[in-house]
Amino acid sequence: MNPAQIQTAYERDQGSNRPALTAQDLPLSFESISHGWLTAVLCGNTPGAAVLAHRLSETDNGSSNRRKIYLDYNPAGTQAKLPASVFCKATHELANRIVLGVSGGARNEVLFYNTIRPLLEIEAPVARFASFDGESFNSMIMLDDLTGKVQAFCNHKTVMTRQRAESQMRLLAKLHGTCCRNSMLKQRILEFPTFQQFFDNTLGFGMREGSEAGFAAAEEAIPSRLYRQQDRIWPATLAAVRSGDLLPRTLAHGDVHLKNWYIAASGEMGLSDWQCVARAHWGRDFAYTLATALTIENRRAWERELLAYYLDQLTLAGGESVDFESAWKIYRQQLIPSLTWWTVTLRPTADLPDMQPREVTIEFIRRIATAMDDLDSLTL
Repeated sequence: MNPAQIQTAYERDQGSNRPALTAQDLPLSFESISHGWLTAVLCGNTPGAAVLAHRLSETDNGSSNRRKIYLDYNPAGTQAKLPASVFCKATHELANRIVLGVSGGARNEVLFYNTIRPLLEIEAPVARFASFDGESFNSMIMLDDLTGKVQAFCNHKTVMTRQRAESQMRLLAKLHGTCCRNSMLKQRILEFPTFQQFFDNTLGFGMREGSEAGFAAAEEAIPSRLYRQQDRIWPATLAAVRSGDLLPRTLAHGDVHLKNWYIAASGEMGLSDWQCVARAHWGRDFAYTLATALTIENRRAWERELLAYYLDQLTLAGGESVDFESAWKIYRQQLIPSLTWWTVTLRPTADLPDMQPREVTIEFIRRIATAMDDLDSLTL
């Protein structure tokens, strides 16, 4: 479905006055959510429990509509310690439906939370409800609210110690290795597109145009030697995506920039926002994580040791055994599509929402582009 078809389905959806009456129905907006719908979704396994009142948080910035819902229950719900708040992601607005509909992100994230997350022993959110409408691309995911249960949600200013970086490597290795080892997961991940397919879908809303415009606008953050090779970036991006698609696949998160990580109460790193999940080689997640999470200085100092550590953890988790030099080449090349994910954020096309604050985008572009320049990624 292309953006015009999604717009037609969206307009038809908005013209509907159907109420959300059951847990299978999707609300058309956060404001249309009723106490009855919340009761159906949250209280179904607690006899006698009901939501008596709720209120919405302010809107949040991002590639999907995001709101918290604060909840009040009757005595049965309170005694059962049902959640006092939940964090919701939805595609109620047209721009979000186009991005997450054309790319497949909305459908894939719902599929992840419903079929994959219950089988993974990693630090990641748990869904109370997740549903997707394949006709209108309306969707909603309702997650346990982690606020107050974590040390911090990360951003570009988060201090990433060596211990935290190693925790990221352990989580990624467990994700990638488990999806190689567990027979049920190996079957279930076949429902997801390959990263090549996911990437190709993004061309429908202007990935090339936006990323090239963003690269041109990010001169302040890009090493001069790399900036002068602007005409090589998009062909190298396509080559890196194709190369990764030829390597053994597991399930990859796909959008592992530092803002999608959090520090759990235990001190371990957790990973959220699974809308870019796809079948891909582990190299995409590894390169993207390292380049955005670490300062330039720490990445230069630790990258070889962290790659060796990740490879050891991957084997322990049941993943493939890879020699270091082969893995190092993969890391260098997969930095390239990671940069594309952020240059398009700086100059999104008309079909894309405004996704991130400029200072975040510029910093991540600086880190990824410097890694590419340091490691001569365009020579591969």
